[in-house]
Amino acid sequence: MASLIEELITTLEQEYEIYEKLVPIEEKKTKIIVKGDLESLQQITEQEQGIVEKINHLERKRAEVVNNIGIVIGKDPQILRVQTIIEILDKQPKEQQQLTRVHEKLKKTVLKLADINDHNNSLIQQSLEMIEFNMNFIQSAQMLTMNNGYNKGASQFDTPVMGTGIFDTKQ
Repeated sequence: MASLIEELITTLEQEYEIYEKLVPIEEKKTKIIVKGDLESLQQITEQEQGIVEKINHLERKRAEVVNNIGIVIGKDPQILRVQTIIEILDKQPKEQQQLTRVHEKLKKTVLKLADINDHNNSLIQQSLEMIEFNMNFIQSAQMLTMNNGYNKGASQFDTPVMGTGIFDTKQ
């Protein structure tokens, strides 16, 4: 059991270190989104994908260790949580303290990342809304301009609007 607890602590420490590396990347992503630099956004997204793969690997390892701990202590691994394991370790204060410390650090970092991601998602949503607004505005302005033509007799004639747009679809 002790080796499983050590393995869990090590795995959570590794996860924490990776999440800590992700924080400045996500903060940089915020600045890139605000700048509207799509090329840099694509590069940083690719960088994130590599980190997410590492996190997924460690998450699978953590789940396996928790599963093994559940088997040893006779608890259902599907509902066993790190907090429950911490409570069970009351007769092993050193391991309990280590596990509590790393669990709290990891939880704090994940919450910080969640806040940054929520902010980034909000910025992206605002950008998309602005793009949609601008496209609608341009399209409306184009339609108004095309429908306000006059001939020599000062009577209004209609210009066909269908098929006109801001994108050349024939390319």
